[in-house]
Amino acid sequence: MDDLNMKLQQLRHFLFVVEEGGFRAAADRANRSQAALSASIKELEKTLGQRLFEVGNKAILTPFGETCLPKMEQFLTVYQALEDDLKASAAGDKGKIRIASVPSLVTKLLPSVLVEYSKKYPDIEIVLIDDNSVGVANRLLAGEIDLALGNCTSIDQTNIDFTLLISDPIGVVCLKNNELNNELNQSQGLTWQQLMTQPFIYNGTCRLLENTPAEALNRRARYTVENITSLFSLLRNDLGITTLPKLAFPANEPELVWIDLVDPSLNRQIGIFKLADKSISPPAQAFYDLCIAYVQENYWL
Repeated sequence: MDDLNMKLQQLRHFLFVVEEGGFRAAADRANRSQAALSASIKELEKTLGQRLFEVGNKAILTPFGETCLPKMEQFLTVYQALEDDLKASAAGDKGKIRIASVPSLVTKLLPSVLVEYSKKYPDIEIVLIDDNSVGVANRLLAGEIDLALGNCTSIDQTNIDFTLLISDPIGVVCLKNNELNNELNQSQGLTWQQLMTQPFIYNGTCRLLENTPAEALNRRARYTVENITSLFSLLRNDLGITTLPKLAFPANEPELVWIDLVDPSLNRQIGIFKLADKSISPPAQAFYDLCIAYVQENYWL
């Protein structure tokens, strides 16, 4: 490493002499004595086996020096760019991060966080993948992504470091003209027994009903839909009702309504998680920290 530093220093000293037009000015720029700078140039000439400057007037390049000049300039420019890029990556200012998230967070939470992150780190490339809660966890465990946002109940806690962001209540989604949507239910919420007379549409988040009395709804589901767009199409066509976390329900939805499910009272624990036994890159760590801070400042758990 010392030899490499010395050689880089020699190249820089050579360029200083050329750019400053003399050894004295170059020595001042390098913050070295003129004798030390001259010795550095002589050592470089010894290594190369040719003189770089003419005898007598040491600021005039030899033909060999003229040949070396553009190559040395190019090398030091590339080296400086590499050094700057590595330092920026270490500081979290450059690079790429890969994030997988459940769709409800892609539409509700993540855009706001990404706005704040992009202001602070405009040169970071972000790859965003939406998947269901099981999918984002599997992508993380497979090493496809740096960070995941999703439901903690679907992951192996021993392999993943999970930080809670939001406790997201589960509710019932139906058409606004459905008999379930009345003033009493809007104010007091719904019980699972009230839903048994309605055709039920199973979606991925209905796994949250498992091991509760409401699991009976899953067993009698008329439709099973994984895609959120298809789910809302069925709902709008009055083919049934479903349960969804509140964050998964679109804001200003014109045809459908979300009503709190009070029996059983369920919440989806949404958080950000990373592998427990592996460090993440500085840009990913910066996103991780900013996401947690943003939620703490802007959301009630």
